Order: sequence, then structure tokens, then C-alpha cells
Amino acid sequence: MKSLQSALLLLLSVPLIKPAPPPQQNSRITYDYGTDNFEETLFTRDYEDQYLDGKNIKVKESMQISDEKSLQLQKDESSTSLPPKKENDEMPTCLLCVCLSGSVYCEEVDIEVVPPLPKESAYLYARFNKIKKLTAKDFAEIPNLRRLDFTGNLIEDIEESTFSKLSLLEELTLAENQLVKLPVLPPKLTLFNAKYNKLKSRGVKANTFKKLNNLSFLYLDHNALESVPPNLPESLRVIHLQFNNITSITDDTFCKANDTRYIRNHIEEIRLEGNPIILGKHPNSFICLKRLPVGSYF
Repeated sequence: MKSLQSALLLLLSVPLIKPAPPPQQNSRITYDYGTDNFEETLFTRDYEDQYLDGKNIKVKESMQISDEKSLQLQKDESSTSLPPKKENDEMPTCLLCVCLSGSVYCEEVDIEVVPPLPKESAYLYARFNKIKKLTAKDFAEIPNLRRLDFTGNLIEDIEESTFSKLSLLEELTLAENQLVKLPVLPPKLTLFNAKYNKLKSRGVKANTFKKLNNLSFLYLDHNALESVPPNLPESLRVIHLQFNNITSITDDTFCKANDTRYIRNHIEEIRLEGNPIILGKHPNSFICLKRLPVGSYF
């Protein structure tokens, strides 16, 4: 009886199960093709990921190397010993002074020596400082200097060759210092000012001004000169010798004793007041001049 029931159940269940549809070849091809593409895509992505990972690794490595190099360079720089600072190091000239278009202004800054100058310097104004000495080394590397002004310092000594190589120097002012003698002067000077010093006649050599054929203005007033400097050049226009100790002059001081026709055309002004000399006692000393010197005649 039980077997009969099982057979009936089996017969009833058979029509309810549908046969599986036959497999389609195209789906297999499509599946295979899709699989290939999928596998290829996976392979491409894996390759790109690996490539990018490798590139990133290289970039990181190069960054790490450059960082290591910069750190090493910093260590090297920090380990390099700096030269010892000199005790007498000065501030750079163009910070201590004012540098402007070839001119250097070092006025009232209490310097005691000439500061290092830019090589292109043409004008130096070092007035009212505490400079005591000038040397050839101060201007050895500055060939283009045209004007020097050291008014109001404490200069008492100038090396003989200090200015001799300054072939372009036209104006030299040494007023209000402590000079007792003059050095060799450069050949192209047009103005020389050494008033208010302690100059005596023995401190001015006989040929000091002789070859200065461009010299137009000479200021030696307020010194201790006992006589007018000899061999004054023909180019002079203004000569200031007031308030010295000049006691006498000769017929050759300004003129030429052997040439009565000689006229000194360029002279515009000679000042001799404040000296013990009586100019009226020396009439032949001024016959070549267009204007009489300023001074005492009686």
C-alpha cells in the first residue's frame, strides 16, 4: 500500500518540473568574451596600480633622498667653521655712510679712519669726524676719485704718497685739521684748501705747487706760514693767505723781477690781511697784478 502511494506521488510531480532549456552557444561566447574583457580590465588595473605604486614609491624615494641631501647640506653648513670676527670690524661703508651715484657721505659719524670705499666712488665727504691719519692704502683701489673733503677732522699726518696716484683728483679739502706739513699733491688739482691748520713754511716744500698747472683756488689762510709759498702756478685765480705770520715778500713772490712787462692775468684775488707785513713797503711786488692784494699798507 505504501509503495502505491509513492508511485502516485511520483507521477503527479513529474509534469510540474519543466525541462531545462538547451544551452545557447552565443551566451557562452558572450560570457567568454566578457570574461576576457573583465580579466583584461583587471590585469590593466593591476598593472596601472603597480605602475603608479612604483612611480609613487620612486617619487617618495627621490623626495626622501632630496630631503636627506638638504639635511646633510644643512649639517655641512652648520659644521663649517665661520672665520673669526675681527675686533675692529666696521659696519659696511654704505650702511654707516650714505652712498649715492658715486658719492659717499660720511659726515659726523665719528669714524677714526677712512672707511673702505666702493671702487666706483668719485666723491668722498668725510667732514667732522675723528680721522687722525691718511695713508696711500686708503685710496689705493679707488682710481676715479675727483673730490675729497676732510674738513673738521684731527688729521696731523699724511703719508707723502697718499694722493700722488689719484690722477683724476680735482678738489682736495683738508681744512680745520692739525697739519704741520703738506704731502705731494696730485697734478690735476683745481682747488686745494688747507685753511685752519698748523702749517709753517718749512712744512711746505718749494715745489709743492710748482707743477699744478690747473690749480685755480688756493686756500692757506689761518695757519702759521712765515712767507708766501714759492713757485705759485700761473693758473691761480684766488690766493687766500690771511691770518698767518707772513712778515715779508719779494719782487718774485707774485711777479717776475727781471720782466717788467709781465702781467699776471688770471689772478682775481689775493688776501694778506691779518699778517704782520706792511704791504706799502713792497710796491714792486705787485706791479704785475691787475688788483692789489687785500691787506695793511700802512
